[in-house]
Amino acid sequence: MKKLRLLCIALLLMGEVSGQMKEAFVPLDSLESPIQGSHLNDSLPYALVAGGSKGIGYAIAVALASRNYNLILVARHYDSLFAAKKKLESAFPIHVEILTFDLSLEDSADKIAQWCISRNIRLKVLCNVAGLGGEKDYLKLPLDSLRYMVNLNIESCMALSLTLLPLLQKNAPSHILNVASMAGFAPIPSKNMYSATKAAVIYFSYALHYQLKDKSVNVSCLAPGPVFTKPSIRKVTKKKLGWFGMQMAVAPERVGELAVRRTLKKKIIIVPGTWARISSIVVRILPRKLATSMYNGLGG
Repeated sequence: MKKLRLLCIALLLMGEVSGQMKEAFVPLDSLESPIQGSHLNDSLPYALVAGGSKGIGYAIAVALASRNYNLILVARHYDSLFAAKKKLESAFPIHVEILTFDLSLEDSADKIAQWCISRNIRLKVLCNVAGLGGEKDYLKLPLDSLRYMVNLNIESCMALSLTLLPLLQKNAPSHILNVASMAGFAPIPSKNMYSATKAAVIYFSYALHYQLKDKSVNVSCLAPGPVFTKPSIRKVTKKKLGWFGMQMAVAPERVGELAVRRTLKKKIIIVPGTWARISSIVVRILPRKLATSMYNGLGG
């Protein structure tokens, strides 16, 4: 019984570790003309990746570029966007547009959609990747930071999906890929708001999948466990989960490839990695009260 309890604790911790892979966004308010690419090919379909300059977002962009999608990358920092654009256009015969936005701002989705619609972008894929998480959460952050997390993790996903839906329907069959986390499968006291926002993304994706099914717009949701997008995540994973956590971890490049592959196959929930998929089933079967109590016993 003790061994089973320890295994359950390790499985639940996976979702908490995954929350650290998201980076905060700082406000930018611009709608400048994107940089012209060196491989302009407007005959190809477009995919928009919100939060596509680094980490999982960039890995998803690579997987889409390898399938001959032109890209629109949206993020907060111009420098990281430009660097991503150069790498992608050097590696693939595609065109990459870049837009600098803080996706937590209320008018960002409208401005991005207006830009795409005014240019009649042939949008076939929308990827809502941008999110915020970290070691500090509810009771440890000021109210404005918590609101920022809610706006970035939930509102940007909802708003972009709605404002870009006309283009996605026009170019159907098309796809929406929302990025959540295994943290969204169970309440985590130490990551109260993060796990709650990711649960909202998962539920939103489930429901929207069926709402748009007859419109030929597929909706999928990526819910990864540990992903080593930076050294600190590897360190925390090894410290908290040990050998088991290291076995469950999936490289960002692999996560991006699996996310795109399974989205194009119209899978609803995507959990990369064999161990992570098995663990996600266990986490979802556990009663919510037990899951929350176990997290709380770990200092949550």
